[in-house]
Parts: sequence; C-alpha cells; structure tokens
Amino acid sequence: MFGPRRDKPASGQESVWDYPRPPRLERTDARLRVVFNGEMIADSSSGFRVLETSHPPVYYIPQADIRIDLMRPAPGRSWCEFKGEAGYWSIEAGGRRSDNAAWSYAAPSPAFAAIAGHLAFYASRVDECFVGDERVQPQPGDFYGGWITSTIAGPFKGGAGTRGW
Repeated sequence: MFGPRRDKPASGQESVWDYPRPPRLERTDARLRVVFNGEMIADSSSGFRVLETSHPPVYYIPQADIRIDLMRPAPGRSWCEFKGEAGYWSIEAGGRRSDNAAWSYAAPSPAFAAIAGHLAFYASRVDECFVGDERVQPQPGDFYGGWITSTIAGPFKGGAGTRGW
C-alpha cells in the first residue's frame, strides 16, 4: 500500500481525510485557550479553524482575546500557497521565552481574509492549549501547527514518513 491508511472515525469524530484541499476556513464557537509559564495567553470563543486534508485543525484566535503585551514579533516569514505570507511571534512571560510560538497573516488571501489580525499557536511551543475543556496534543513534527483532540481521527501529516502525503 502507498500512502497512509485512514483511521476509522469513532462515533462523533471527524476524519481529517474528509477535510478539503484546498483548505476551508470556518468559524468556531469552541472556547480556545493557550497557557504559557502560568499565564493565560489567549482565551476566546471567537476563533476560526482551518481544515485541510490530513491535518488536524489549526485554530486562529483574534488579537483582542490574546495577551498581546506578552507577544513579540519574531524574525522570519513563510509562505502558504493558500493563505499567503505568514509572520511569526514569540512569547515572553515571567522571565521565560518561547520563540516562534505563534504565527499570523497580516494580509491573507481573500478566501482567508477573516483571519487577518488572528494568531495561531503551536501547541508544542506553549505549556497547554485547550479546545473546550480538552487539552490538545500537538500535531507531529515541528512545521505544522494543528491541534489534535479526541474529536478527530487521523493519521495526521507531520510525523516521520509523511512528507509525501
């Protein structure tokens, strides 16, 4: 067999293999929280999620719901063929720093215009992230920033051997 073997979703789960490519943006009213060094960095029920084939959802939180005073623009840029140019953010809280802990699109493509002014956080670069009351697991690897919860089934792109998916 070539490529991944799709996990069978349990009742109430979504399969990331049913997510579209190109990705889809949708509003979520789920409570999204990010904690770093004992500080609540973000707490919002006004986020968006981006759904893309083989990826756990990436959650975007409006800056109005983020402790932006603890965020610092970071050097470097990357390019997404769907969303455009991303900039990065580091967190400084209580004497601790996490470099490139979040990213954002200042001027995303028209299909993703709603996430301008929103940040997405790498769950692997902060202490805790939550969707509702569930603590998320980070997407494997160090490039993608999806949040894995019990409501989705994989397998997920990002880990060893998944580059060609």
